[in-house]
Amino acid sequence: MQQQYEGYKDLADCLKSASALLDLEPKSQLHQGIITICNHLVNPSFRIAVFGPFNHGKSTLLNAILGNRTLPIDLIPTTGASITVKYGSDVRTRIMLVDGTEISRSGTEVLQQFAILDGNRQMRKDVASVEVFCPHPFLETGVELLDLPGTNDREEQDNLVREQLLSADLVIQLLDVRKLMTLSERENLRDWLLDRGIKTVIFVANFMNLLEPDEQKQVQNRLRFVAESFRSELPPGFSNLYRVDALPALRARLKGDVAAANSSGLAAFETALQNIVGILQPNRGSVRLPRVEAIASQIQLLLKAKIDPIAIEIKSFDDKENSKIEIKQKAANLIYKGFTTSMGELRDWLALPKLLTKYQADAAVALAENKFKAWQTNTLKKDLTQLQFAVVKWLYQAYEFFQEERPQDLLIPFPSEPQVILPSKPSNTDDLSEPSSIAVGSGIGWLLGGPVGAAVVGSISYLLNKNIQTQDEQLAKESYHQEVAKLCITAIEDYLSCFSSQGLSILNEYEQKAEKVICFELSQEPLEITNKRENLQQLQNGFNQLLQELEKVKILSNHQSYKEIPKYSNINRKYSLQPKRVQTSPKKDTGVKQEQENPVKNTGTRVEYVSPPPQPKASPSSRPEEVEAKFRDWELNEEIARMKAEMRSPKACRQTSPSFKTGKQQNATQSNKAPNQPKNQTEKDKITRAYSILGLQANASLAEVKLAYRTLVKKWHPDLFVNQPQLLKQAQEKMHLLNEAYTILSDK
Repeated sequence: MQQQYEGYKDLADCLKSASALLDLEPKSQLHQGIITICNHLVNPSFRIAVFGPFNHGKSTLLNAILGNRTLPIDLIPTTGASITVKYGSDVRTRIMLVDGTEISRSGTEVLQQFAILDGNRQMRKDVASVEVFCPHPFLETGVELLDLPGTNDREEQDNLVREQLLSADLVIQLLDVRKLMTLSERENLRDWLLDRGIKTVIFVANFMNLLEPDEQKQVQNRLRFVAESFRSELPPGFSNLYRVDALPALRARLKGDVAAANSSGLAAFETALQNIVGILQPNRGSVRLPRVEAIASQIQLLLKAKIDPIAIEIKSFDDKENSKIEIKQKAANLIYKGFTTSMGELRDWLALPKLLTKYQADAAVALAENKFKAWQTNTLKKDLTQLQFAVVKWLYQAYEFFQEERPQDLLIPFPSEPQVILPSKPSNTDDLSEPSSIAVGSGIGWLLGGPVGAAVVGSISYLLNKNIQTQDEQLAKESYHQEVAKLCITAIEDYLSCFSSQGLSILNEYEQKAEKVICFELSQEPLEITNKRENLQQLQNGFNQLLQELEKVKILSNHQSYKEIPKYSNINRKYSLQPKRVQTSPKKDTGVKQEQENPVKNTGTRVEYVSPPPQPKASPSSRPEEVEAKFRDWELNEEIARMKAEMRSPKACRQTSPSFKTGKQQNATQSNKAPNQPKNQTEKDKITRAYSILGLQANASLAEVKLAYRTLVKKWHPDLFVNQPQLLKQAQEKMHLLNEAYTILSDK
């Protein structure tokens, strides 16, 4: 039992803590009820309260049970405070005032001063509690009797009675048979008792002796109906209706007239009362918990009324912030993907074997022809600039998107122009009969004049193509122009080697700096939201703790525990990507998989199209993979543009259609909303024709439109037909139709 009451103490503390979160008015009925029931939960005594309107004989009935005039009685409402009657070795009274003063007197005469209504029928404001101690054997068993003020007299008294009823384990509702069950009494049954979990109720009918025999029979039938309609939770075998004529019973007790006490109904009632208490008292927790359940339900509803609006507001804030962060993360990933791809292409281009294969021959010839400077500017620098631009443009995308550190330009300088020191000329410099000498033109070399210069150029091509410079010199007699050609080749190799080494080193440093650009700071949470988040956490913790304590005492609830709120750091944090650096060119990606895994969600707002970087003019060597690379680059740009629009308007974004190199860029839109209906037959015909151009059935989905468009673009891109004039014209016309169809269906 002791362990059980320790559990009730935890429950009482939890109820008080939860109610404190509600900021209730101290004088409110709910606040007073919570305090009362919490104090009663840990009260070891069994309390019996006598309840009813004024002048129903409540104090008289209690005096009859006690066997003396312990409590004040009169024909007018007298009880001005709730009086608790406890066991004591002698009759005495203890009164506690609001200011903490204790008044203790022998007997009960002091009640006339502190526990009855004043001349204006007002309760005293300075009285906190009134206790009477009496040497009665029933009280010695741990029972307390509670004499309550009469109801239906003053609102202040009614509030006190409502509060004190929660602290009663058994309620005796006294009925006046002369005006049986008034409207107020019926309302009290429901509002003051049943709705608050108070169901251990006994009805006692008073003043039956004042009725004629015929009237008594009629009233008895009505009383039985009242008792049966109220489902009291009493031990099995006990009635919830008894007749006691209170005043005759008191007189009989004062005179010691046992027969008169029996005829008044007092003896039968006392016997039943003692037996009921004997059964309920050991398990009084089962009597008190329904009152706890009723008041806890009110607390939970009020807590939810405070929790849910705050939770909705914070969730809305978190959803918006998470949406922005998610967009930024996707953008950062896309930008980094484009950046690393471009970096991989530039790094691959800077690899010495690639440079030698692509440029050594032309560079050596340019060196021999005294045109190296022009070659460096028109060929090497042009190619480098294009690759550098492809890298840097991603960082400017990141800067525009995240507004972090401004990117630095990627500067890869060229080494000094190679110098060649000529060997001494042999006497037969005009001899061109050697079979390895292959002239490739009539230009005049910068080192040698006339045919010898042309022979040097020819030897460069021959030596590089045949790769005979690595043969044993002893096995091949070299001519002078071959020797000069070797010097040019070696000079260019040294030049490109220096260029490659220096360029790759700069590239590695630049990649590290790029991480400061492709990143973003998580915004600081507003103080108002932080405070609300803390308040919400306190409210939810109180709610959850109350649920747990109720479960411990087997009180079930219709509510579910709130999940813990994710903690939010109020310190700015930086989000940055730290993937592995790309060392070689990434594998080609058609972009189809990305589209399927990350479908674009558009709701109607036009996105500003981000055009791809300038592409080199198509050459006869254009291949499908180059068109694929262009398409992939466009898709990355398009996705980033969509995300920028989402940042401006998270609820809506639109997507653009590509134009590549086929004409003016055209905007297209996608929408998750219901498509607009065509206004006229002309528009309907345009839509039908657009589906036909893309090879689709009418009303195909937007995803199908996009997939068909992508497939046809890769088939008819004009760059694939630059060497076939007739097909090129056809491809350009086809591309125009595809773009037009895509725009119509995207806008639909």
